[in-house]
Amino acid sequence: MSCFKLPTTLCHEIETLVRKIWWGQRGDPRKVHWVRWDEMCNHKDRGGMGFKDLTIFNDAMLAKLSWRLLHDDNSLFFRVFKARFFSNGTILDAKDFASASYAWKSILKGRELILKGALWRVGDGKQIKIWRDNWLPTRNQPKITSSMIFGQQNSSVEVLINQSTRRWREEVLDHCFDKAEAEAIKSIPLSSHQSSVTH
Repeated sequence: MSCFKLPTTLCHEIETLVRKIWWGQRGDPRKVHWVRWDEMCNHKDRGGMGFKDLTIFNDAMLAKLSWRLLHDDNSLFFRVFKARFFSNGTILDAKDFASASYAWKSILKGRELILKGALWRVGDGKQIKIWRDNWLPTRNQPKITSSMIFGQQNSSVEVLINQSTRRWREEVLDHCFDKAEAEAIKSIPLSSHQSSVTH
């Protein structure tokens, strides 16, 4: 479960067996399930029993593997996968291909989950793509929605920073983004030497 993406149907079948055991069902006669399964999966502090939703748990385990490949660069696990799948970048740049193992495809499923919730913290801005990555400090919309400038689709956030003063180029922000996004960007503090990281 922590290495491979399990089919959703298999997860549901396992959960069905757990429910039957919990409610004391034996054989074909069906017993009443007094509480919905999603409520049983709530933490005990929230009135549930702490059972796992296996599909979500499987996704979380795969995301954990992807996170290790993003941050734990001293492990043998990292060195093997980096040499094989993303030798010239990070796991965020890695590509899927038809001949890849099922284990690698499963790890990429975990990466998708990380990319949905991860937010870049701006340092030098070199690794952050302006229109592709989540980097705005806004709860509902962490990705730029202003119209993309022609020919700049792959531009990094570093072009929005005056590298000598380590300040935002406010005139560029006001010209390229709508007012709310420009103000959100200006509110991001800049470090004098910190590189960009995801968190």
